[in-house]
Amino acid sequence: MVPQFTDAERAVHFPTDRKFFIALKPSVWMIIIFLFLITVGFAWLQYLLYGLPVLPALPKAPHPAYPSGFPVWLRLSHWVNFFFLTLIIRSGISILMNHPRLYWNNSCKPSSAWIRFTPLKTPTKKYWTSKEDARYISPMLALPGYRNTIGISRSWHFLTVPFFLLNGLVFIFLLLYTNQWKRLVPGTWEVFPNAWHVFVHYATFHMPAEPNGFYAYNALQQLAYFSVVFILTPVAMLTGMAMSPAIENRFKWFPKIFGNRQGARSVHFLVMVAFVGFILIHVLLVMLTGFTRNMNHITMGTDNNSSTGVYIGAAIVLFVISFCIYAHWASWSKARKIQKWQAAINGTLWRYTINRLKPTSRFEKKDITPYFWLNGNMPVSEEWKKQATEDFIYYKLKISGLVENPVELSINDLKEMGKEENITMHHCVQGWSGIAAWGGVSLSKVIALVKPRPEAKTVVFYSFGEGLFGGTYYETNTLENCLKPQAILAWEMNYKPLPPEHGAPLRLRVENQLGYKQVKWIRSIEFVSSFKNIGKGFGGKDEDDEYFDLLADT
Repeated sequence: MVPQFTDAERAVHFPTDRKFFIALKPSVWMIIIFLFLITVGFAWLQYLLYGLPVLPALPKAPHPAYPSGFPVWLRLSHWVNFFFLTLIIRSGISILMNHPRLYWNNSCKPSSAWIRFTPLKTPTKKYWTSKEDARYISPMLALPGYRNTIGISRSWHFLTVPFFLLNGLVFIFLLLYTNQWKRLVPGTWEVFPNAWHVFVHYATFHMPAEPNGFYAYNALQQLAYFSVVFILTPVAMLTGMAMSPAIENRFKWFPKIFGNRQGARSVHFLVMVAFVGFILIHVLLVMLTGFTRNMNHITMGTDNNSSTGVYIGAAIVLFVISFCIYAHWASWSKARKIQKWQAAINGTLWRYTINRLKPTSRFEKKDITPYFWLNGNMPVSEEWKKQATEDFIYYKLKISGLVENPVELSINDLKEMGKEENITMHHCVQGWSGIAAWGGVSLSKVIALVKPRPEAKTVVFYSFGEGLFGGTYYETNTLENCLKPQAILAWEMNYKPLPPEHGAPLRLRVENQLGYKQVKWIRSIEFVSSFKNIGKGFGGKDEDDEYFDLLADT
């Protein structure tokens, strides 16, 4: 089921180079080997020297100290969780491949990535953007797959996450409200040595005596389930929040929980790997330790060898697979609806929460990163090229629309209005970041000069550049966002004139938004009543063509 791409879309989404590639830094390989040795290696050493450890007996029938059976709410939550987690992981893989490198530093210099999913070494002698660095991923693995499809993958990701979290909250509430919490929450420190003893059995290929999960889990199972519910899921949520520009620029301390913003992204990825690993091992052990009986436990809530549970479980898995096929079809046949649904749910939520935050945190000069990725198609217009050769001395910024005082301002005119300097972090929707010093005029001063009419609610920034599939690049921001602190029209970057590749003569900085909202190579500004009357009516070139979010604060 291959979508009907235009030639321009096919060139972007279906590159000739589709090889899958993974590379780890040598230091990461050393860490993996070390972890393997202190787990599997020690387990084998203990087995060879002392034999298999004795495991504590666990009940195989009802016991007053343990909950018995799986109530209907737990069984429903289990399968609902499986459904949403499948969509989250698949869309997350697609998001990852839009910037297939992970770092522990905010600079994101390509060579500093601890893992990369691209064989490409970033060229240093030509204009190379992060869009070009994106990799193809098969839609068999990712949602929606292909290359440079982050708008749709983010829509699926953020459509799913709220329901995944809601399901988790209901699960935890009922878990703690009933005695089912005893299944997951260890009641004694003995769980740790007992879990190690179980691990020694597994690691040395000796299946331990399997308890009847209808009545109790062994220590390793208990720790694994506890970790998934009470550690992995909250960490996934917190790392996702730490990547939000609105949160990072208001609560600078928050990403530091994970080292920095890129540390949060790396941990977010490792959590996904842990989820995938858990699912694979969990399914394998379900099959090896009494498949029919285990399926009855989690589907029917019974403890017998009837085939009913297998049939119901198979039907649920087939439904999830069918939905993944539907989601792929809908990603291209109903992409606009998916974009609208995501905006209706999360756009509304963000509008009344994190979008209200005002950027206040400031970095220091020592925080400026030595590398700052390029992005966006360099302007091909002859007007921009001519002005660039003249150092933009004849450039005029035209500001029009629903204003009482339309103006045309040169760079010198803007400089005479005063200069604001901010050191901020740039958050690209693809995942990379960079810290730079920006110098320019506060947007609030420009807005005060032109005097918007009461009906003006949206500010449109037009670029000399073009979108991914051609056509004039533009973006809209709410008037409210443009009036926030650190919103400037920048003509300087790192205390030097703004380089052409980074947006000269002017680029927008609105620090509670992702990078694509911060237009480079600004040609003109227009105040309008609504974004719906501009372009295709979705708030920007990326929103129109690539189904990006209208609000880009997370």
